[in-house]
This record gives sequence, structure tokens and C-alpha cells, in this order.
Amino acid sequence: MTGTVALTGASGFIGGHIAQALVGAGWRVRVLMRRPASRAALASPPVEVVPGALDDPASLRRLVSDAAAVVHVAGLVKARSRRAFFQVNADGVANLLDAALAQGKAPRVLLISSLAAREPGLSAYAASKRAGESVLAARGRTLPWTVLRPPVVYGPRDRNTLPFFRAVSRGLGLLLAPDAARVSFLHVADLSGAVLALLDAGDVTHGQTYEIHDGQPGGHTWRELIDTAAAHLGTRPRMVRVPRRVLGAAAHVNRLVALAAGRAPIFSPDKVREIHHLDWICHDTRWIEHMAWRPLMPLSAGFADTIDWYRSENWL
Repeated sequence: MTGTVALTGASGFIGGHIAQALVGAGWRVRVLMRRPASRAALASPPVEVVPGALDDPASLRRLVSDAAAVVHVAGLVKARSRRAFFQVNADGVANLLDAALAQGKAPRVLLISSLAAREPGLSAYAASKRAGESVLAARGRTLPWTVLRPPVVYGPRDRNTLPFFRAVSRGLGLLLAPDAARVSFLHVADLSGAVLALLDAGDVTHGQTYEIHDGQPGGHTWRELIDTAAAHLGTRPRMVRVPRRVLGAAAHVNRLVALAAGRAPIFSPDKVREIHHLDWICHDTRWIEHMAWRPLMPLSAGFADTIDWYRSENWL
């Protein structure tokens, strides 16, 4: 499959990597950007920029015009309110679908959701991601669509997992969740490869929601994550168990401080509930049955790649 891909979220960590992968695979890429100056975040791919936003119908129509496919990555991972999450992560999907459905030939739609959508009762973020999936399923009946639910995505240019690596580099292994908790990870290069594979796939993926991971079916424990990072950082971190009540109190204070300063808190009581959920393992095996794609970055190799990039940019 070739042609034009309309991409949202290209100025972000995941979207920027996907934009590079699409260009490298020979796609013409058209991206939506609220601030066109942030095009520099794409680190050079020759893309067409459409100034606009998910709440601007005219810009969305320009974005998807004659596109063979739409890859929707844009979304909020932090917000000042539950409503703010839904305005972007659910209403944004609806607005994009309205623009796609208005085209003469409906494009293929790929929604990059989150494994959090599997547990909408845990947080406003998780609920908003599930709502976005529901909007796609309900309003996109005449569109060929697929949903990807990646777990924790990491890699070069990622700022969300950077504090974890910084703590380990300074000899501190923070055990934030119970030992029974397990989480799947995915390197951003593998997620980008999965997007390319889906765009080339046939009808077998239409109307499907897939969970994908790094090739470790049982996920990883917090201790394994810390030990793997430490091996590449050359440190021997001291393991520190952080009680949930302490984590919760810190999250509550952080939320109040952030809101008072007019900022959206990334660390909040909702995030504590997500962290303490025991099962963030990708269980879905249908992806393996339907696709030839396989991850190329197991945890150790992925962490090494990420740490090397952080060091090259003096982030560590």
C-alpha cells in the first residue's frame, strides 16, 4: 500500500518516530500541527504540514483530503481535568472521523490507543482512551479501521521514562509497585514497525483491536526493569520500596502544586492507581496469528539503545 498518510501527533515522541518510519517506507506524509514551528521535532523527514488542531474541522478536512490512510497518534497523557482528557482523547477521535467520512473515498484509519484502555475504571486517562476506541467503533462502521493498544512505549527522545533511567543512573531503584505487578514494554521503533505492517496488511485487521509487546509474553517486573537498566548504566542501585500511602500523598501534593501553577500534572492519584494495577501484560495473541511482524528490540537491547541516545544528548 502506498500514497498519502495523514498523521496526528507528529510533534510528539511516538508520532515523530512514526513519521520518520513512514517517510522511510516511501509514504507521503501529511501531519497536523498546532505549532508548525515544532516541525523541527521530526528531525528532518520531508513532510507536508497542515496547521491546525483536533478541534478545528477545516484543518482536519485538509489533513485527510485524498489520504489513503489516517494514523491517529495525538492524545493527552496528562490533563488538568477529566473533561480535558475526553475533549482530546475521545472528542478528537470523533472530529477526525467526521473529516474522514466526508471524503469521497474513506481512508483506512489506524488509532494508536493505549493498553490503559483495557482498564477504564482506573483513571480519567484510561477512561478517555477507551472512549476514543468506542467512538471509532460506533462512528467508523463504514471505515476500515484498526486499533493498536501499546503498553509502555520508550526509546530515544522519550521524556516520560527518562526519570526512571535517571534514578537508576544515580544508584536508586524505586520499587513503586508490588512485586506481583508485571508490565509489558515496547520500544518505539517496534511500534513504528507495527504501524507500517498494519498499513500493508489486508482486510484481516479491519475492525480489530490488538495489544502488542516486546516479545516477552509475561511482561516484566519492576526489579527486572531496574536490573536491566542498571546493567547498561553500570550502576548497582539500592532498591527502595515506596509504600503506596507515601506514593499517594506525594501524588496528591504534586497535583495540587501543578494545578496551582496552571500546569497539567503527570503524577497524580490516578497515576498511582495505574502503577499499582498488577496486570499490565499484553495478553492478546491474535496479532501474532494475523501478522508477520515481530518485535526486534527485546528489553535489554531496547534499554541499551535508549540509554545510548540519552547519553549522546547529555540527558543522563
